[in-house]
Amino acid sequence: MELRLTMRGLTLAALLFSQASAHEHHGDKIAEGHAISEDPIDSILWIHILVQAVAWGILFPTGMVLGIIRSRLHVPVQTTGSLLALVGYFLGHKHKGRQFAPNAHAKFVPTLMFTLLAQVVMGVYLKLHLERGIHGKIRKVVVKTHGWVGKLMPVVSWVQFVLGGIASMGFCRNDHMGQCLAHFIMGSAFIAYGILLTILLLVGQLWLRKTGRSQEFFDSMVIAAWGCVNTFTEHRWGGPWVANDLQHTTMGIIWWCAGLVGIWLSRTRDGRPKRNLIPGIVILLTGWGMSAHPQHLPISSMVHTIFGYTLMAAGLARIVEISFVLRDKDTLSADGNDPNSFQYLTPFLLYASGFLFMGATEEQMQILADAHVTHVSYVFILYSIAFLLFLFVNLLIHLYAVHVWGENAKGDAEAPRANGNGYARADRRVRDAEEFELEGLVSDDDDDAVPIEDKERRPLTSRS
Repeated sequence: MELRLTMRGLTLAALLFSQASAHEHHGDKIAEGHAISEDPIDSILWIHILVQAVAWGILFPTGMVLGIIRSRLHVPVQTTGSLLALVGYFLGHKHKGRQFAPNAHAKFVPTLMFTLLAQVVMGVYLKLHLERGIHGKIRKVVVKTHGWVGKLMPVVSWVQFVLGGIASMGFCRNDHMGQCLAHFIMGSAFIAYGILLTILLLVGQLWLRKTGRSQEFFDSMVIAAWGCVNTFTEHRWGGPWVANDLQHTTMGIIWWCAGLVGIWLSRTRDGRPKRNLIPGIVILLTGWGMSAHPQHLPISSMVHTIFGYTLMAAGLARIVEISFVLRDKDTLSADGNDPNSFQYLTPFLLYASGFLFMGATEEQMQILADAHVTHVSYVFILYSIAFLLFLFVNLLIHLYAVHVWGENAKGDAEAPRANGNGYARADRRVRDAEEFELEGLVSDDDDDAVPIEDKERRPLTSRS
């Protein structure tokens, strides 16, 4: 049944692609020098936005996690998401009302949809369970490719969502391009950092222990690399220093300087991983710098100030967490699955910082000023969005953690612990996590099947 639905989806996709390729967006109502017409967004386009948000923003990430844990719901959820994405694709080419000039959102759609089709094709191939002969080798490659592309889809979807928002309002054109890119890229980076910290906090401590590195080692490496990029891209070298070039460039310099220090301090003299406060200090200083960033509009100054204060709070919370909550330890519990409530503060504040920065571009601030919207109302809206994303990420991590560790927890409660400190359970979970990575992403055979690659499909809880 699932295969028939998938094949019908492929047929529908081919039909929609053929129709869409013959369709051209009109721009006869777009005034010269503008990126959009004065028409409102019509109901068809609103449905397109809603359908694509559900498919790419909710179903596909959920299906990705279901695939990682080898749930039987993986294929139905991904199939539903694929069909919705195709319907949304069709609606995006049939709307009326507001017209749009050529933009990155529209140009990126074919790549995104063909990536989705590739995922569907790989999923169908894996469901056929062709494992004999050359298929045994092909299957290994397809399994890993399907898994990695599936994990990349949320990132690609985020980029398309951002591009869609920009296109809908006609933002980021001409002189606004530079600051627009800075806000959306940097804001997305803060949100991504918050998501990674959430993952590491809830399910990533065993992986960190396996690497033999502290969390600050990886944080400091990224900070140093990002600082190098900012140092040489925020100012057009050889030209005059304009606007906030100097502040952006010096911020890049302090990032790579501090990042190098953080890398050095992330290990003890005997090579053991060591916590340090450098990433927290960098976040705090960045927030302080952004809170004093000069702006042209009063509402822009206030939003940037709140953004800076939020980022400063994230850095301060990280310092307090390491110094006083954890006292330089990696976790409070042996396996790291019971974090202190204070530890959630830093990731969430990074989510909020990211949305505040993404929502503070010149064009957005001008629209709010013209509409007489106060900065308080606007900040509350952005914080609400941050709360929702934080909740969704926690739900996905919970779905993964309950399946991976839930069954083992009962057995481990009475199991003997090495040296009485729980590390036997932690080591066992490390092995389980290693075996549970990508290989069996879509495989859900019955227990009485005899597959060639048993490791790819046997559920984790069945292993001894």
